[in-house]
This record gives sequence, structure tokens and C-alpha cells, in this order.
Amino acid sequence: MTRLLTYDNVVIQIITINIKHMREVINISLPSTMAKAIKSAVKTGSYSSTSEFFRHLLREWQAGKLLSELNQSRQEIASGNGKVLKSLKALR
Repeated sequence: MTRLLTYDNVVIQIITINIKHMREVINISLPSTMAKAIKSAVKTGSYSSTSEFFRHLLREWQAGKLLSELNQSRQEIASGNGKVLKSLKALR
């Protein structure tokens, strides 16, 4: 059901539609102890929802992966195996 009340409401509806298309549902199976720990974190207010818990966990994992790649690049540069770029075009 679509309701067009004001211009601002139309913009909000468009954003809502786009967000729905950008999301995907993923189901996982956890041991009950882990599930209880997550539910406890949500209940105590550490996270607003179970989904937010997993989004935070994924962001932390991605940041750790990026940091690992950065440290590996630093080691390559320190050992003389790095490549000096003259411009950003050289990245291509």
C-alpha cells in the first residue's frame, strides 16, 4: 500500500524501497549457549537487535581483515618488495 501525503513522505518511501532491495536474509544455526549470549547482549542494550549484533561482528571482521592486509603491505615495503607508484593511475 502506497500513500502519498507530502513530498518528504515520498522521499522516505523511496528510501525504504531501496533499502529493502539492498538487504538479504541469512539464517544461521548456533549452539544454544551462543544464542543465549547474543540474546543477553540485546536484552541488556549492548545491541539494538540480533541483526545489529551480527552487523557489528561483520564490520569488526572486515576491519581486522583490512588491517591484516595493510600490515602485510607494510612488511613488503619494509623488506624492499614494495612498489612505488608515480600516480594513482598506476594502480590500474
